[in-house]
Amino acid sequence: MTTGSPRPLHEIATWVFDLDNTLYSRNCDLFPQIHVKMGEFIARHLGVGLEEARRMQKEYFLRHGTTLRGMMVEHGLEPQAFLDYVHDIDLASVPPDLALGAALAELPGRKIVFTNGSVRHAERVLARLGIDGHFSGIFDIEAASYLPKPDPAGYLELIRRFEFDPPPRRWSRTWRRI
Repeated sequence: MTTGSPRPLHEIATWVFDLDNTLYSRNCDLFPQIHVKMGEFIARHLGVGLEEARRMQKEYFLRHGTTLRGMMVEHGLEPQAFLDYVHDIDLASVPPDLALGAALAELPGRKIVFTNGSVRHAERVLARLGIDGHFSGIFDIEAASYLPKPDPAGYLELIRRFEFDPPPRRWSRTWRRI
């Protein structure tokens, strides 16, 4: 819940954008590709069938916030191979978005992407959208010490790393004031 009046746009020095299903439409169906790849990775890595891998994938997501985090905690997985594999997807369904580029160009201040994905994934998607030139930084799951959103630690590290002051009186219903 946000209290008070919103700040005028010209007063905002730093904008933070989520990537997946935010900067591009959910209708691009990238997540179905990623979900298939996660199931394949789990099945191969743990030597289980695809049905069991999908069950584990969902369980880890619910228990740990991301499937990756679950694999790290439950199985000691080194994350890079997982991220490389699951983000090796076809981006043909993501159309360039000239209108989004124009809107981003109108926003004053610095623009940063905050994603539970990898930097490489974010760079590929931003380039496909044709908006990569509008962002001065990407804060990914690795930068967040593999603690996925909405863990407050990731937000605090984002703020520290990019040296900005978040808006006052910003609250999350499930987390303490961030």
